[in-house]
Amino acid sequence: MQIRRRSVFAGAALTPALAALGSGTAAADPGTDGSDEFLVGVGISDATGPVADVGMMGYSSFEQRAEGLHQRTRARAFVFAEPGRQRVVYVCVDVCMIFQSVHDAVLARLAELHGDLYTERNVMLTAVHSHAACGGASHDYAYNLAVLGHNRQVFDAEVGGIVEAITAAHDSLAPGSVSYGRSELTDASVNRSRIAFDRNPAEDRDYYPLGIDTSMRVLRITQGGRDVGAINWFPTHGASLTDTNHLISGDNKGAAAYFWEHDHEGVRYLDDRKPHFVAAFPQTNTGDMSPNLDLRPGHGPTDDEFENTRIIGQRQVEAARTAWESAAESLTGGVDSRIMYLDMANQEVGGEYTPDGRTYRTSPACVGAAMSAGSTEDGPAIPIFPEGTTNPLVDALGGMDAPIPQWLQDAQAPKLVLVAVGLLPPDGWVPHVLKIQIIRIGGVYVVGGPAEFTIVSGLRIRRTVADRLGVPLENVIFQGYANSYASYCTTPQEYDAQQYEGGSTLFGRYTLPAYQQGFAALADALRTGRDVPRGPAPRDLSQFQPYLGPGIDRDEPPAGRVFGDVLTQPAAKVWAGEQVAVEFVTGHPRNDPRRRGTFLEIQRRVGDGWVRHADDGDWSTKFRWTRTGPNQSLARITWDVPDGTPAGRYRVQHFGNSRDAAGAITAFTGTSNDFEVG
Repeated sequence: MQIRRRSVFAGAALTPALAALGSGTAAADPGTDGSDEFLVGVGISDATGPVADVGMMGYSSFEQRAEGLHQRTRARAFVFAEPGRQRVVYVCVDVCMIFQSVHDAVLARLAELHGDLYTERNVMLTAVHSHAACGGASHDYAYNLAVLGHNRQVFDAEVGGIVEAITAAHDSLAPGSVSYGRSELTDASVNRSRIAFDRNPAEDRDYYPLGIDTSMRVLRITQGGRDVGAINWFPTHGASLTDTNHLISGDNKGAAAYFWEHDHEGVRYLDDRKPHFVAAFPQTNTGDMSPNLDLRPGHGPTDDEFENTRIIGQRQVEAARTAWESAAESLTGGVDSRIMYLDMANQEVGGEYTPDGRTYRTSPACVGAAMSAGSTEDGPAIPIFPEGTTNPLVDALGGMDAPIPQWLQDAQAPKLVLVAVGLLPPDGWVPHVLKIQIIRIGGVYVVGGPAEFTIVSGLRIRRTVADRLGVPLENVIFQGYANSYASYCTTPQEYDAQQYEGGSTLFGRYTLPAYQQGFAALADALRTGRDVPRGPAPRDLSQFQPYLGPGIDRDEPPAGRVFGDVLTQPAAKVWAGEQVAVEFVTGHPRNDPRRRGTFLEIQRRVGDGWVRHADDGDWSTKFRWTRTGPNQSLARITWDVPDGTPAGRYRVQHFGNSRDAAGAITAFTGTSNDFEVG
């Protein structure tokens, strides 16, 4: 089978009219009075895991192990409630995926804290799909292969950050309003799979004449007339940073959130200074949307991956602000939600959703040759191990040489099946029982699916839901990367091209029709006010989750040194646009990931004391960790002095932790010489 590289073509611009919003024509729950009053709450917390010696999630590269931090990864939560009645929770996290393991642990923790107030039905968890986030939070073995297993520190950080953000949003609930705006953004994405896209019918292609989804859709959230938050949906992959980057980051989406929040309030993110404005930049149908505008990793609009991250992030902020300013009409109609679990390995799909009108069935998950080949535009994929390549996690799981029966090859055709990951013991290495969800916020419906959906896949689901609800298409927002993760979802026509996205569509050619059928049932239930059966329970693999990554023995300073000593001092004077660099003797960052804290501060002299000017959550700082010996390491802290930095005296502080031979961990602080910013 030939796996062709992709090409991209230009098209004509299209600006669909924004649908009129209100309660819509869909029926509210029995007893809902259609009030335009909401209770709204926003919250944010740190979800950053260990930033050193841990595999990074997204590219599935064994060589990409974290060596420091560019920006902390945040969880942002929004609660929408009818006074005294129902509520829904929307969460966006600066990680690569939300895995079922994290989803279930968050709900269990919420039940302990809030009883039955927040459940799997009314909580939607989503990810920005950053390829520079920590890996190892999953209980699904396929997604832990490159990171060498389940990492409890990563898992705990994500769960803790999400629960804290939801609790903060819960605690901040107050009367408010929500409005909906839209704008166009044409220079932050490119279709990386145009060959597949062009196989779709004209009615799909014509909706996207540029071959990209240009819509920025924004919910503007206020309390008492004061803006407190924004949710800004736009599809572009979190892959501006390449697989050669080793610093943890939220990529372009995390950058966008930081830029807007920082510009809005000018605040840091430590616990004593929570921002009063929370801006999330979630994904939508992003499966074939790349931020690498030149269709090469790390290229476009420039050849600098960090500059690309900044530019793509800033372009999203500018488009979001335009949509935010246009959001004038308050939503009405209350809130609601529905969920269903589908066994995607065995769905009978009716002819209403299949291309030829016949009934088909999905099949157990399989990885195709195109998935193994990876995306030439964004980077490698889940690793398939050729002969002679070993992985200790694969060995611990008993190998991955399961036979591929002919019936499965036929069911997955025209995919060239390499590994039947759905048949590997004990119950497949990827999830197959998956949650789909619709939440309603006034006249807007957010449709959450557990995969990377291409733009036409998302469009078809939106059309299905809008038709069943009887609402305008623009009232339906598609949300990928929601609640769990099962790789990609293409249209049947795109699947036939067997590009990377098609090879990664695990359950066969009729994966999308199966999702459409499920979402139709959810939409019908919302419209009529009835419930739907929950469906089968997701599997639980938590009992066997090995981690075979590197451990920590002990930390030792170089001879004649102590932890926190400065090895390289800053220049005596710097100017805006220049870089300050300081190196410290340090311990292993995994001794304490310092979640809700910081590894560094840039401090400014004010009067007789020092105040924090920047920390490791800021765009202008980087924290790099380097092992210099078997038990020795250094921290290099850099600060790119931004334009507009006040003149004055500054210094750099590093906060670390060392481990002795007995396993005891001790905190330390290092402080640089003063320097002047001119």
